[in-house]
Order: sequence, then structure tokens, then C-alpha cells
Amino acid sequence: MEKQPAVYLLASRRHGTLYVGVTSDLAKRIYEHREGLIPGFTREYGVKRLVFFEVHEDMEAAILREKRLKKWRRAWKIELIETTNPVWEDLAVTMLGFSALTV
Repeated sequence: MEKQPAVYLLASRRHGTLYVGVTSDLAKRIYEHREGLIPGFTREYGVKRLVFFEVHEDMEAAILREKRLKKWRRAWKIELIETTNPVWEDLAVTMLGFSALTV
């Protein structure tokens, strides 16, 4: 995947803990989450599975979308995920070529 601004949702498991983020390099950022390289929420709660992402034209649009999604109710985020990923597949594996997580 070419480097483009993206908004993404991670989950600890299906219907588990959710995290909304934004990045200019999705593959690099997902690697950092999966390896626990950055201290914070996702490392503390084991939130590593990429369950949704959308690419944006520019970083300004991506940041605006991220801020809006963070204000959404949990049910709305789940509905967004399940619209394109009903089984909560780890898109890092299927779309970005990562190895499957072992837990």
C-alpha cells in the first residue's frame, strides 16, 4: 500500500476494546502497534488488530475524520466496522501482508 493519510480503527478482539488513530504511513503505524513500540493505550490494552481503515486525500481531511470518529458512540463505530468487515478480520494480514497475531 502506498503511503497516504489514513484513519484506522484497531480492536483487541471482535467487539473488544477499540482505538481510533490517524497516520501518514498505515503499514508503519500498524507495525508499531503490533510490536508495542509506542507506550500508551494500545500497548496497555493489547489493541493490535486492524479492523477498519480509510485513505484520505490529505492529512488535514484525515485528522478531521479521526476527530469526528473519536466523538462517535461505540455502537456507531461497531456499525462502521461491520459494514465493511462483518467478521472483524485482521486487515493487517489480508490487506497489508502482516503475519497473523498469535493470541
